[in-house]
Amino acid sequence: MTTSMNHVIGVDLGGTKTAAGVVAPSGEVLMSETIPTMNRAGGEAILDATAALITGLVERAADAGISVSGVGIGSAGVIDAVVGSVVSATDAIHGWAGTALVAGLSSRLSLTAPSVRTVRAVNDVHAHALGEAWLGAAAGSSSSLMVAFGTGVGGSFVLGGTPVLGHRFVGGHVGHFASPFAYTDGVALPCVCGGSGHVEAIASGPALYEAFLRFGGSAVDAVDTRGVFALASAAHDAAPAAGSADGRAAALCAIDVGAAAAGQAVGGLINILDPETVVISGGLADAGELWWKPMEFALRQELLAPLASVPVVRARLGNTAAIVGAAKLVLK
Repeated sequence: MTTSMNHVIGVDLGGTKTAAGVVAPSGEVLMSETIPTMNRAGGEAILDATAALITGLVERAADAGISVSGVGIGSAGVIDAVVGSVVSATDAIHGWAGTALVAGLSSRLSLTAPSVRTVRAVNDVHAHALGEAWLGAAAGSSSSLMVAFGTGVGGSFVLGGTPVLGHRFVGGHVGHFASPFAYTDGVALPCVCGGSGHVEAIASGPALYEAFLRFGGSAVDAVDTRGVFALASAAHDAAPAAGSADGRAAALCAIDVGAAAAGQAVGGLINILDPETVVISGGLADAGELWWKPMEFALRQELLAPLASVPVVRARLGNTAAIVGAAKLVLK
């Protein structure tokens, strides 16, 4: 294999695992590795482990005749993409806020992987959206809005190949504006951000499970969001053996409400941003038609007339999206 100076490593650093891959200029991921994120050990320990992961891939690439010249990182938290530091982060990663991500990795790699001359970082959802905009579901679009519904609700607006990060790098927190669905008996549901009545408080995966319990579902019938979907599928397919009648009804209601809240929120964002393409990703987007159909119905109900035909598509790149998007930060 011929040596190329333009291969880079993309890193997807999340709360539970860190994945990295050697990415060709075409965006092809040639080799990859995943390690658990040491999310209770503090920022410095995570930097040590991530640098070791990158160094191992640089060495594997060298064995295959490939030279790696840069590293792009998509990381959990609010990331200052100019200096490459973690502005703030949730409890998912202890001690992550304040970490000098780019400087810390650069100093470690200067000792173990001196060929790596450029390190850049951005928030992981922006990296995910950049991957989908470059080679995934929004490839070829001049602008794309990606919204991810999973453990949380996040998003990114990619304009002309660049994610809109915002003045304070908080752009894309689309889970944290008001949703009329995020109320029970007139009281706003608490949100993980400390606010209440937000989209994430009703439309995330964990919120969907909480709604199932509020609607009369029991932990006997379903222990998590995945279980709620299994119950709802059984009810939908008229398989009465699964769970109680109350559990099946609660599962269907919870999915309908969570999906409607998700769709309405995305529809409102489309009215504001007018993207060429809309990409929906995350665990709920992959859960099938039971969620997708009511989500898209609510979304289209919300749209202004000139936006009626906007394409709304599932994300395509799966687990490699953020690796590819992070790599794009440093690929010329």
